[in-house]
Amino acid sequence: MKKALFFVLILSGIFCSCFQKRNNETEKTSGKINTISVIIDDQLWNGEVGDSIRNKFASPVIGLPQEEPLFTINQYPVKLLEGFMTNSRNIIVVKKQPENKFEIVRNEYASPQNVFHISGKNAAVILGLIETHSPEIIQRMRQTEIAENQRIIDTARINTQKIRRKFKIDLHIPKGYNYVLQRRKFIWLKKEITSGNTSILIYQLPLNSFADDREVLQHIIRSRDSIGRLYIHGTARRTQMVTEDSYSPYLFHTNINGKEAYEAKGTWELSNDYMSGPFINYSIIDRTKRRILVLEGFCYDPSKEKRDLMFELEAIIKSVVFSVKENKKKS
Repeated sequence: MKKALFFVLILSGIFCSCFQKRNNETEKTSGKINTISVIIDDQLWNGEVGDSIRNKFASPVIGLPQEEPLFTINQYPVKLLEGFMTNSRNIIVVKKQPENKFEIVRNEYASPQNVFHISGKNAAVILGLIETHSPEIIQRMRQTEIAENQRIIDTARINTQKIRRKFKIDLHIPKGYNYVLQRRKFIWLKKEITSGNTSILIYQLPLNSFADDREVLQHIIRSRDSIGRLYIHGTARRTQMVTEDSYSPYLFHTNINGKEAYEAKGTWELSNDYMSGPFINYSIIDRTKRRILVLEGFCYDPSKEKRDLMFELEAIIKSVVFSVKENKKKS
């Protein structure tokens, strides 16, 4: 009898574990893009630990004309860990405990999800763990948010056959974008929004355009301004899009789907006009086709927050697929 009861308990435990695992995998995360749930008691949140979390994860996004936080943070006490916030895509759990620990758990409560567990015996230890691991945390959360943005885009996309035919690439571009202007090596798409618009530019340059690695940023600015002079004008005469020269754009060496690339973030303006806004520019070294492929997103949305608009443009650009055949099935 005791043996039978023992096996029943074991099987029940296995069944519950399997059920919980299946439930976690099928439960979908929710919430706005670029939002973090921070599970931390008020005593830590209102002290140095909370200040460190805010400084790391709500620091200003570079390249925007106004200060906007990298992530929007929602704080909850530890006792509320189980509940609505467990469906967040990004969760940071901070506790004061005897064990010093940093752990990343994927899909702990739902999917897709990052849960970062940080614990220490005192505030100093917790501060050290946050300092050490915040770059990795930010990178993982941004990757998850890019993927989520791309998933949303894929639910309703425009036909990109013109892009495939002209540039031998594919981009996942959401409904609402329209082809504004097309030239032999240039395409401009635009989406109208409530108080402005967002745009995507696609063009290519000769491979040797960036021959001097020490002057990449200057080459990017010159090519941007040349494109603006040719194609992107305001309604008044002698207005064209140029790179704002009051602040030098930020430049990063990166990789886009296996290809070396340069990422530039800054602000644009219309010469002899008052219109301006942020841009994100990727100059991708495509040695196979002996070209530099430029994918740029920019927006105009005066007096409004622009973080998530620019983040969507980044997600669109990072969806690029190279070496697409012209007879590929339409999207």
